[in-house]
Amino acid sequence: MIEALEFEFMRNAIYAGIIASIVCGVIGTLIVVNRLVFLSGGIAHSAYGGIGLAFFLQIPYIAGTIGFTLVAAFIIALATLKAKDRSDTIIGAVWAGGMGLGVILLDLTPGYNVDLMSYLFGSILTVPGSDLIQMSVISGIVILTVIFFYNDLLAMSYDQEFARLTGVPVNILHFLLIGMIAVSIVMFIRVAGLILIIALLTIPPSIAEKYSDSICKMMIISSISGCIFTLTGLWLSYIFNLTSGATIIMVAVAGFFICLAIEKTNLTKYMLRIFDKSYRGK
Repeated sequence: MIEALEFEFMRNAIYAGIIASIVCGVIGTLIVVNRLVFLSGGIAHSAYGGIGLAFFLQIPYIAGTIGFTLVAAFIIALATLKAKDRSDTIIGAVWAGGMGLGVILLDLTPGYNVDLMSYLFGSILTVPGSDLIQMSVISGIVILTVIFFYNDLLAMSYDQEFARLTGVPVNILHFLLIGMIAVSIVMFIRVAGLILIIALLTIPPSIAEKYSDSICKMMIISSISGCIFTLTGLWLSYIFNLTSGATIIMVAVAGFFICLAIEKTNLTKYMLRIFDKSYRGK
């Protein structure tokens, strides 16, 4: 892997992967503890509509995609607040509608052929330096926002009703969290791809949840886990000439099931000890 650092594209890929892992570790923790995994998947897929709109109108990719995705995200956020019993249906409709609209708009874009697979699995090895600057700035804003509202987000994550009684603006924070999810997804979807973004937003936080006694600790463990998965996946893809995004995903999935197996094994041993002690007591 050391010789790979001689190449600029590999250094950019490592830097982009680390930034994505840290931001996804922070935002993903809030997604997992607030049970918003399906919602974040809906936002991620609806971003395809923004991609198609940006190319069709020939406007800057970031501006068009963020604008469209924020509208879709706020529709989803409103649905989860006002129509909770129908929210999964609305999320599914926005999910499918966004992807369908994106594909149609790309078909209608004259003289332009976009490889949708690049947005599905990403192209982390082709990240230009200008994108790294944008990613760093927006990531910094997202993390600073989380730090500033940390106590309120913490209260909302544990008990929304109690948070409301103590004066926490839960509805505003809900929209703010959904907005940060949307911005994070758009920022990394071209680099990491739709599937990898969902994996980084869900798998590391799910692992970290088992070893954390606070949201802050969970964010740290999740970010470190994401970095490990990303760097390991990049190294394996370089050694065996594999697709980077798909390799990182498989490393993350393998890590999840290894942690799950360890947890189940420890639980089994604990139950066997209890059974053995109760049996000997008889």
